Amino acid sequence: MQDFIFHNPTKIIFGKDSVNQLGSYAAAIGSKALLVYGQNSIKSTGLYDRIIKDLNNKHISFVEHGGVKPNPVLSHARKGAKKALENQCDYIIAVGGGSVIDEAKAIAASVGSQKDIWDFFTMQSPITKALPLISVLTVPATGSEMNGNMVITNDETHDKLGLGNALLYPAISILDPVLTFTIPLKYTAYAAVDIVSHLTESYFNNNGGWTILQQYYVEGMVKTVIEAMDKLLNHPQDFDARATFMWAATMGWNGLNTAGLGAFQMICHTLEHPISAVYDIAHGAGLSIVTPAWLKTVINNKTAKIARFAREVFDVKENDDLKAAEQGIRFLEAWYTKIGAPTTFKQAGIDNPDLSRLTELTIKAARLRNMTELTETSVMDIYKKCL
Repeated sequence: MQDFIFHNPTKIIFGKDSVNQLGSYAAAIGSKALLVYGQNSIKSTGLYDRIIKDLNNKHISFVEHGGVKPNPVLSHARKGAKKALENQCDYIIAVGGGSVIDEAKAIAASVGSQKDIWDFFTMQSPITKALPLISVLTVPATGSEMNGNMVITNDETHDKLGLGNALLYPAISILDPVLTFTIPLKYTAYAAVDIVSHLTESYFNNNGGWTILQQYYVEGMVKTVIEAMDKLLNHPQDFDARATFMWAATMGWNGLNTAGLGAFQMICHTLEHPISAVYDIAHGAGLSIVTPAWLKTVINNKTAKIARFAREVFDVKENDDLKAAEQGIRFLEAWYTKIGAPTTFKQAGIDNPDLSRLTELTIKAARLRNMTELTETSVMDIYKKCL
């Protein structure tokens, strides 16, 4: 167990119809908001009308910035920052999933720090200040509603980078499970993959020593996601399953499972980001492709960790660690297939992936983040296993 400081300043408002409290909380934070949201979903479900009515009833002034893509892009985020500056917005309301919240964070940092967004991701400028942020979560997956992380794709270069900063935690996040009832099962599955990946990245890639608490935390959370997903496959509008799934997404990436682990690396996320940047597939779909391939590549170096995961999560009974680890990877792939997530490029609709381009982008990001484990040879080998 390593030394750590844990501080999570986000206030969570969780429960059925909690979205109705947005106006009251917004009124207490600022006088003029930038309202950030995605493309059509919040309008087609009626959530947009509810929120606009609530904000108007509370006499809250706001400027709209819609159209955030599922993989948020730099050009659109820059437009949002310009809009917030020109309209003198003093806080941001983000209504959507992790992509919307991530772009809102980028805007908040740019306006607050008076710097270009991409300078933060390329380590050219630090984030010194950010506008306050309220999030209304509609797609649980990334945990962005209760952490200081964000991811943006540079749509000119296809570089997709992540960044974490303590100033980016939302002040308030509203989690209403009812809002997730309309999420198609396909995208719920992609979200499940992302939640599990957040948990297992640190599980497999740390040198924290004897961290049994964190191990059980991750294993229990992964089993929770699997069970909740099983219920949703049969009953998509099961409130308890949706609520559990939503809270698991938040708890999976809010700093609790990584506290005490010390330094760790986001290997699978680094491998996935170029895929969704170049081919614009769902992030979770990319993760279900690269994760088994990566596990197969490192199985001889991480045999005991993968074997433990197999036994604790999938109840593998094999005594030999290597055989148990191999079974665990097969069970993970089988679970991806069961919920409808792809495990190959072809299954994701990518018939002829440019492995050289993906490798180039991965190595570029890895070098920026000091990931020495990823080399051109190892990355190409992993991608070949995804064919």
